[in-house]
Amino acid sequence: MKTLLNIIWLVLSGFWLFLGYLLAGLLLCITIIGIPFGIAAFRIGIYALWPFGYTTVERRDAGAPSCVGNVLWLVLAGWWLALAHITTGVALCLTIIGIPFGIANFKMIPVSLLPLGREIVRTDEPFGVR
Repeated sequence: MKTLLNIIWLVLSGFWLFLGYLLAGLLLCITIIGIPFGIAAFRIGIYALWPFGYTTVERRDAGAPSCVGNVLWLVLAGWWLALAHITTGVALCLTIIGIPFGIANFKMIPVSLLPLGREIVRTDEPFGVR
């Protein structure tokens, strides 16, 4: 079922989300200061491409630079991205067929709001095992 949902997601919105995050990541990587944010945008883009069967977890080894970076991200871009995922998720949940895709949008809110210090893991693997 995850594969079918991922294929439908990819065709309808995942590819376009991926391209948007990829473009943002490329623009952010132009400057040295923006490279960590660009890498975070690439990570979110990959997650947006194929979200079913994956989730995000906080990295416990992320330190103060991740916290400072997340504050900058939150102020400059994070809340816009989170608001867009909320709006799209609510709109998708208005139809029965769109509910799984709305939930996938809701799953992207934490990583789009505060991406630094998070990683994307498969849901069928036990946490801590890679």
